[in-house]
Amino acid sequence: MAGASRGSATGTGVVVLAATPIGQVGDASPRLAAELESADVVAAEDTRRLTRLLRELGIRAAGEIVSYHEHNEHSRTADLVARLDAGARIVLVTDAGMPSVSDPGYRLVRAAVDAGHHVTAVPGPSAVLTALAVSALPVDRFCFEGFLPRRSAERRRVLTDLADERRTMVFFEAPHRLAESLTDLAAVFGPDRPAAVCRELTKTYEEVVRGGLAELAEWAVEGSRGEITLVVQGAQPRHTQPADHLHEIGVRVAAGERLKTVCAEVAQATGLSKKALYDAYLARPQG
Repeated sequence: MAGASRGSATGTGVVVLAATPIGQVGDASPRLAAELESADVVAAEDTRRLTRLLRELGIRAAGEIVSYHEHNEHSRTADLVARLDAGARIVLVTDAGMPSVSDPGYRLVRAAVDAGHHVTAVPGPSAVLTALAVSALPVDRFCFEGFLPRRSAERRRVLTDLADERRTMVFFEAPHRLAESLTDLAAVFGPDRPAAVCRELTKTYEEVVRGGLAELAEWAVEGSRGEITLVVQGAQPRHTQPADHLHEIGVRVAAGERLKTVCAEVAQATGLSKKALYDAYLARPQG
């Protein structure tokens, strides 16, 4: 397909997205240590945290250490790409977990790929996957929604768009906003929607609290500390009948959409049979 990226690169530089421990330093992989030791440049979200990690791993970075965070990401990316053009191997690390997942990294990856350089990763700890695994909620299908908006009105608008999402959802949240966010979640998704609040994952005071959204909101009023990952079960299929959707189908067909396409999309959204919707529409009373 013309213009498609096939994952290959012609440049000489390499970007390594390196996952760092989210709590226990013992979760660091031998490959992470090797990459940090041998990189030409280590770009770190917080150079002080990187220095502490190097010390805990008992290693030294032979290459240059530079800061790369949300406040200088835009301006520093061009410099890093210039180093890639010169053949540098750049290891990118953030404070915890995988770079670019709600952390700096995307701009460098995009710029490196556009410039023809290779991008790879050192897999490792992930708060998203760890929270899913311990949540006791369905994990066969899930989506990551990052941080919710800070203001309640905007937060509720975002949640309204997600109210019918049937996949398990994962959010990050600041501890001082947890109770308010859970209250809004309960208001939009329903008080009994199952969820899990995962706090300080893999750390000494790890805590996972499971329950309905309203129950969790009440629990959170007392306050929480540390890194919070919130897992919320997806919506259950709505129990509707084909007749309930005939008006919607008719409006869309009248607007020029193909009947089969409309029935397929409504079926996917409701869990109803595409054929049942199609037959019900053809058999509807005329006039």
